[in-house]
Amino acid sequence: MLDISYLKYLENNIWFSQLPELFKQFILNHAQHHHYEKEQKIFHTGDLFNGIYAVLEGAVRLGYIDINGNEAVAAIVEPIMWFGEISLVDHQPRSHDAITVQKSIILHLPSADIENLLQKHPKFWYHIAQLTSQKLRFAFLELISIQTQTLTQRLAQRLLFILNGYGSHLTIETNMIHVSQEQLAQMLTCSRQTVNQELQQLEKLGLLKVYFRKIEILDFAHLHQIAHSVIE
Repeated sequence: MLDISYLKYLENNIWFSQLPELFKQFILNHAQHHHYEKEQKIFHTGDLFNGIYAVLEGAVRLGYIDINGNEAVAAIVEPIMWFGEISLVDHQPRSHDAITVQKSIILHLPSADIENLLQKHPKFWYHIAQLTSQKLRFAFLELISIQTQTLTQRLAQRLLFILNGYGSHLTIETNMIHVSQEQLAQMLTCSRQTVNQELQQLEKLGLLKVYFRKIEILDFAHLHQIAHSVIE
């Protein structure tokens, strides 16, 4: 059974907070939390489905490393965001890697327990669909932004996405994002030097503060304004 002290983390996740009490209790009774070291794998591309996960503490990057060692980063996952449910829906192997960015505490709901829950309560599929569609919505937003926004707007939007757990947070409890400039460049498909220049401009405006492998958001409202401004 999950330590009750983690309940406050889970309740700040929109998906979990809106679950019927029956499903909340099932997760609390069956989920396990594990400690991971920095750069430790949670799962790799091609692995069989073994359950769904949530970040309680730390951060996880979702992406892919090709045969030549080139890495593509799709997202940085911080507390409290769930991930790993896609393979539950399509019964296919993992489509990406999940690797810890730093020492982390990860919640794991094993596949056998999920399958047991779905057999007894098929309605839980509706909630899995909600979790999956949330990510699909942000994937579409990112595709649209590539075609319609400037790099500055895309950077501002991506920083806000990470800060808000890609729409999963009820409230934003921290203004610190654990992401490197190289990872941002990979997410935005541009060079690290370009990201560095863009961050410097935002820093001069007082919107954020850049540290080693992390960024502090100082002016959420202004960053939001840039991300959603109309291009003339």
